[in-house]
Amino acid sequence: MATSEQLQQLRDLGAATVYEAQGAKGALDSGMKPIDPTVRLAGPALTVDARPSDNLILHYAVLQAKPGDVLVVDAKAFMEAGPWGDVLTIQAMKLGIAGLVINGCVRDANLIIDLGFPVFCRGLSIKGTGKNQPGKVNVPIVMGDVLIHPGDIIVGDRDGLVVVKQDEVEHAISSSLAREEKEASQRQAIEAGTTTVELLKLTDTLKRFGLV
Repeated sequence: MATSEQLQQLRDLGAATVYEAQGAKGALDSGMKPIDPTVRLAGPALTVDARPSDNLILHYAVLQAKPGDVLVVDAKAFMEAGPWGDVLTIQAMKLGIAGLVINGCVRDANLIIDLGFPVFCRGLSIKGTGKNQPGKVNVPIVMGDVLIHPGDIIVGDRDGLVVVKQDEVEHAISSSLAREEKEASQRQAIEAGTTTVELLKLTDTLKRFGLV
């Protein structure tokens, strides 16, 4: 289980750095965006397998979550309903849920942003949902080509979302810190006059293509 300190480190490091540092893996596709680009998110996934256009399982799932959990909902990328809105957001915040990642849409976006609740989704839809179909909670789900297990760590910001496996948190953090140190050195070198071509040793490649 990731500690609160580790979650804060991952949140501060950011999704892009963590993704690159852990070997360019775990990124959700670029269609998943925060409705408020200023939010940052890191927490263990409470996974939800939901039926399209039905949010019965979401009302159940929020009651199963522990403080700090991120609800990660596979709503099958259905774009013509918003199974999450302001009422569920208020309840989730009261229960200490850290945020929502939904492979689908939400509604009441302005109110959710005003409440400061991190939400990542495929889009917005004003259309309502039924409350008739069962789903599943705390089961493996797939978003795009990424398998997400319950308890995997979700890191998100305006750049996107990345999944860190439970047993790889320490490695992801140490690799990310090393990457940040390297990039800080590169920025200093550029300020001193070094070019990116020199830093990345691209001269031979450019020559091969007749560009220099």
